[in-house]
Formats: sequence, C-alpha cells, structure tokens
Amino acid sequence: MSTPTELDTAPLDRAVGELADRAVAWTATPLAERIALLERLLPRIAAGAPSMVADAAAAKGYAADSPWAAEDWVTAPWALAQTVTAYLHVLRRIESGRTPVPAAAVRRRDVGDGARTVVDVFPATVADRLLLNGFTAEVWTRSGTTPEQVLARAGGEYLGRPGKAGVALVLGAGNVPAITPLDILHKLYAEGQVVLAKMNPVNAYLRPHFEAVFGEYVERGWVRFVDGGAAEGAYLTTHDGVDAIHVTGSERTHDAIVWGTDEHAEERRAADTPVNDKPFSSELGGVSPCIVTPGPWSDADLRFQAEHIVTSKLNNSGHNCVATQLLLVPRDWDGTERLLDEIRRLLRTLPPRDDYYPGAAGRIALTTAGDTAHEHAEVYGEDGVCRVLVPDVAADSDDPLLGIEVFASALGVVRLPGADPEQFLAAAVEFANERLPGTLGATLLVHPRTERDHRAAVDEAVGALRYGTLGVNCWSAFGFLLGYTPWGAHPGHTRQDIGSGIGFVHNAFLLEDVEKTVLRAPFAPAPRGLLTGSPSLSPRPPYFVTNRTGRTTMRRLTAYTADRGPWKAWRLAGIFASALRG
Repeated sequence: MSTPTELDTAPLDRAVGELADRAVAWTATPLAERIALLERLLPRIAAGAPSMVADAAAAKGYAADSPWAAEDWVTAPWALAQTVTAYLHVLRRIESGRTPVPAAAVRRRDVGDGARTVVDVFPATVADRLLLNGFTAEVWTRSGTTPEQVLARAGGEYLGRPGKAGVALVLGAGNVPAITPLDILHKLYAEGQVVLAKMNPVNAYLRPHFEAVFGEYVERGWVRFVDGGAAEGAYLTTHDGVDAIHVTGSERTHDAIVWGTDEHAEERRAADTPVNDKPFSSELGGVSPCIVTPGPWSDADLRFQAEHIVTSKLNNSGHNCVATQLLLVPRDWDGTERLLDEIRRLLRTLPPRDDYYPGAAGRIALTTAGDTAHEHAEVYGEDGVCRVLVPDVAADSDDPLLGIEVFASALGVVRLPGADPEQFLAAAVEFANERLPGTLGATLLVHPRTERDHRAAVDEAVGALRYGTLGVNCWSAFGFLLGYTPWGAHPGHTRQDIGSGIGFVHNAFLLEDVEKTVLRAPFAPAPRGLLTGSPSLSPRPPYFVTNRTGRTTMRRLTAYTADRGPWKAWRLAGIFASALRG
C-alpha cells in the first residue's frame, strides 16, 4: 500500500485499527442491546437538532429561521430520527419472535412483463397513517421471487445468517446531511460491520454533530469519523484494514477507486481487472426525469404540481442526486404551457438562494451557453444566485441537460409526442429508459381520473420505468427519507458500467432481491383531493418550497419522532395546527 508523501496517515491508521479490534464485538452484540443503543440515540438527535440545522443553514447562506431551513429539518434530524424509528419498529418485531415483514404485507402483483412479488412497507404504523396520510410505498422484488422467499430471506442479519465482522469505509456525501449517518446505520444494522466515516469537505462542519449523535458507538469502538479530501479517501480505500466500501458521489469517484486514474485505467476496465476489488456499494445519481401525464388538470392542479416540480428542483439548490433535471411533457397537451407558466412564476418570485455546492456555477453555465440548443434559456436572478429554465430541449440533441447531472438550479423541458396518455407514456418511458443516464429516481405525475381511465397504460409505465425509486405523484427523493424504503439504483449496473451505482441502503425491513420502490402520494392536498379522486388528510407537504409553515412543522415533527416518552401523542396537535396553515 503506497503512502502519499505529504499525507499524515497515522490518524487514519489508528481509526482503522481501533475499529478492526472491535468489529467482532459488534457482530456479537445481542439484538436487545442493539435496540437499546438505538433507543438511547434518539434523545441525542433531538438535543442536537437545532444546532445541526443552524450550522447547515449557515453553510448554505441563509439564517436558521429562514423558510429555506425547513429542508434542513427534513434532511438532517428528522430523516435520521425517522430511520432510527424504522429500524426500531422492525427489530422489535424480530425480538418478539415475529417475522421482520408482516405476511399480510407480501403479495403478488401483475405487471407488464409478468407477476412480481411486492411488499407494502409504508405506512408501517398508526402514526405513519396519521402524519403522512395518503402516502404509501411498496417494494418490488426481482422477477421470479416468490412471497415465501421474501419472508424467508428478510432479516438475514438477525435470523441465523449473521454478517461477517469487518470494517466498512463510508465515503460521506457533501450535499444532504443525513446521507452519511444513514449509511452508517445501514452498515451497522443491516450488514453487521463497524464503520469508518470519512466526512466530505463540503459539510465536514457536521462531524461534531454526528459524533455526538453516535457518541455511544464511538465510545465503544464501533464508529469512527475522520476528515479529509481525495488523498485521505484514496489512502483509506486501499487500506488493508478496510473490508468494504460504500460511496455516495459521482461515477468518476467510483471509477477512480476501482480502475485507477492513470493511463491504463480504461484498459483495466475493459479487461475487468480492477486495482481495488473490495466489496463495493454505491449511490451515484444521474439525470432524473419528472414525467407529466396529460389529463383533466384544473388550474389549482397546475399550481400545486408546479410547486411540486419546483420543489424537486430547488430543494437544496438542486444539489440532490434525484433533483428533477428534465420535465418530460406532452407536446400537444393544452396544459403544458399553463404548467410552464406556473413554474416560471415560482422561479421568478421565490426568494433567492445560493448554489453553494462546488462547481455549480460552471454546470449552470453549460445550460445557458449561447449555442442553438440553449438560445431560449430563461435565467431568473443574477449570476451566482440564479435559476435556469430551458423550455425546449430537443429530444434528439446532445444537449448537456440530457447527459450531464447538473446538480444545480437548472431545469430542462423535453416535449414528447403522444395524443393520449397511452402514446405519451410509451414515448416517455422509452425516452427515460433509453436516453437518460442513471437509474436512481424518477417521478410520474398522473391525475387520478387519468389513472382510472387508462389503468393498463399507467401500470405498464410504472412497471417498465427502470429506476430504483419511482414516485407516483410524489418526488422520488421522499423514498430516501422514510427508512423502510430501500434506496439505490435499479439493479443491472456493473463495476465496468456503474451508472447510478450498485446495492441498496436504508431498507429497515432487511429485504433481499429488491428491484425498486414505488411511492405514491395524493395528487392534490386536502380537502381538494376529494374533488380529484385522491382523498386524504394531508395538506400541502411541509417539504414544499412554497409551504408557509414548513420549518415549524418539521421542527415539531422531528421532536415527535425522536420522543420515546409516554406522552408524545400530545405533540400531534401542534404538528397538525402548523401543517394545516402551510
């Protein structure tokens, strides 16, 4: 193992060594103690939540009391608390002698290429049904998997198939705060490995918060955090004491680790002779589409779904692996221009915010270059604090929006043929599957009446879209937050053609043979959902960038989720009071 001349490797070696010494101890930790550790972790999340949010907001250029800070409550403390409670729910089932997955949740479903075994994973509790009323998630397993196999294989780490003790290296992401701690939980609880988490330089300010949250795990030698950049990461990926690697990042990062960066890297890839052949899982993003199915959308529907689309673009300034990058719309639908006008209104009127992630300005510039493909690019705001809409991306062009993950506040629009939902959905599915790089997440918007009248076409589209998470009337990123839902690319990538990555994380039900997750949410908020055929109790979601009380709602929801006391139900009234004003 080579040592870079100017790199102080002693702290890295010490962290790996300490973890290796304690790996067997974690594997041998009884289930009851693992549960108790999670229960004691929740109060630490709650105690540190305000300061974690404040630091995240400051790093992104706004105050902790800004409306934008709602996203920091969502993607930092709440996502972490929600995932911990998901693991607790499943592990307590196992502890009580029940199967990880209720047998009633496993069923067969007819899809376009035959039947699939699917698992209803959300809602899992009464609180889920109350707080996210109308939101559902089902996990589709790979073709040929039977219900009996799903039930027999779930929970392997705890049902006679313990994981092999080892040190997992988690290369943390720099964009969403919860990514690194959720990956740590997955390695610990789903794979039975102790974890060395290397912080990303972009959000290394979160390290003290994570060390406080995982304090017991750190004290007992099961988790270590280190700082550093590419040199430290490269050193650790080749360290003899590291047994497995998980990375959230880019395809370039994966390829540099696996094939190297010298002039022989492509030769190694072609011959499948990696410089690093350790077990490797990854989540690497891509170009995520939002498909807009034509239908009887009212003006209110257009406004609400414009808010939904803009949220999926502007949340975290577009620095998300599943930020909507391309809007696939019907060329001849009378709602297309009205929807775009509503999107323009929001891009123009929402408060400005920085594209804070390194390289964002250069990637934004690619979408506003003065060539023919971008001559109609619309820029809202000023240099460095702007949003871009490209309303006429040619489907058959080499436009950068079709091939490069912009990872910033730029949205392209592709107009596809199709005089009816059947024809349009067929064209949109083919375009998304065959033209766009990446298979991490996609969103499908469809009016309930259209789905009812064109059931076969919608079902065919849901089954055919090759994405690890598909959100139907729900931004696919929501699947990252729930804990129960596996998160990762659609199966089929290899280390030679890594795409959006290999493997799934989160997955609190500890399912095997996962193909994808299908999320669903109400097409319209309460009470208007009654008129559209999507009745629910859910108002405008608190994560929408247009929600007036999102920050307060998410602060209260975080406190509720992390509260294990007997009187936590009293917190519900405050959550509902805030949510209804959003």
